[in-house]
Amino acid sequence: AGFAVSFVVLTREVPMQKFELVYREIVSKLATASGTRGLRGLIAHWLDTLQPHLGEAPDEATRAARVESLAETLRGLDGMDLNFANGLTALVQNRFRPLAGEEMPEAREIERHTLYEWFEGGRLSKRELRSFQIFDSLNKTNSKRLLVSLIEYLRYLGYQGLILLLDELETVMTQSSAVRNAAYENVRLFIDNAEQAHHLHVFFSIIPDVILADKGFKSYDALWSRVRSVGENRRLNYRSIVIDLHRTPLEVPELLELGKRLRRIHQCAYRWQAEPIVTDAFIQQVCDTQQRMGLLPEVRLFIKQIVRYLDMAEQDGTLEGIDLTDQIVATQKEIAQEQAEQQPPKWDA
Repeated sequence: AGFAVSFVVLTREVPMQKFELVYREIVSKLATASGTRGLRGLIAHWLDTLQPHLGEAPDEATRAARVESLAETLRGLDGMDLNFANGLTALVQNRFRPLAGEEMPEAREIERHTLYEWFEGGRLSKRELRSFQIFDSLNKTNSKRLLVSLIEYLRYLGYQGLILLLDELETVMTQSSAVRNAAYENVRLFIDNAEQAHHLHVFFSIIPDVILADKGFKSYDALWSRVRSVGENRRLNYRSIVIDLHRTPLEVPELLELGKRLRRIHQCAYRWQAEPIVTDAFIQQVCDTQQRMGLLPEVRLFIKQIVRYLDMAEQDGTLEGIDLTDQIVATQKEIAQEQAEQQPPKWDA
């Protein structure tokens, strides 16, 4: 089933130094190849798959035994947090346990909403959670443990793990030393854990200043010791902790494949057929034009070009009359202006 993916933009509301808030955004933006969105969607889809096994059990005793067996399996997963496992079991019970006595369907709906809210990192009282054998809401202490549990749950469902994409880390550089250190410590933990795990792959999109500026990684020794070699080796290492995208020597065939993959992503995101308009031949023309202008190594420029053409084609239904040279020049100016005007917001803790 491949990897599940989550793309998180680090902002004032989702700061890197507060991992519990980052975790909440991770589960909110979780996406899978099966089309589910968010952890709620993933769990709901899983419950649907259990219908033949639990919803159509021959009798109540069999159903109860199967639920208990499932609960034991979940609790026994390596690294699984007990609260996470109990929450999943409670949702299974909520879905498949017959209504008892005068119990109303509305009460089940309230229970289900409470459980999903817990999985999404909502603030709930211990009284609200006690009946589900859940003893803590999301907090600074358990957030990293819950991320491990999420990965184990994904693996249990047949996924290889989680790919986590994090953007705008540079915003932390404008903050106080204490806040930066807390954020950089979380980055360090990601690097250390990712080196040991085959099931979590974390990618930070950063500008060079994050590494090289005085308030960047070099201001935090525990992190700097892991990335300081960047730039020292003239040979590009794609397996390095830090990869300089400006030095990635992508050739035309690789850019073509990149363009096709961007096209597939755009099609999925906007639910349309891009290939009849943004054809393979058109992507080749973009590569050829950029190469003729001596700009082939500018991967970011190529990406922005392809995305721009995809947006135009999806909205206008055609790319007729497009001057590729003029578009490349315009995009270059946009990139230069973005870099000149980029002023990260300033805030403290």
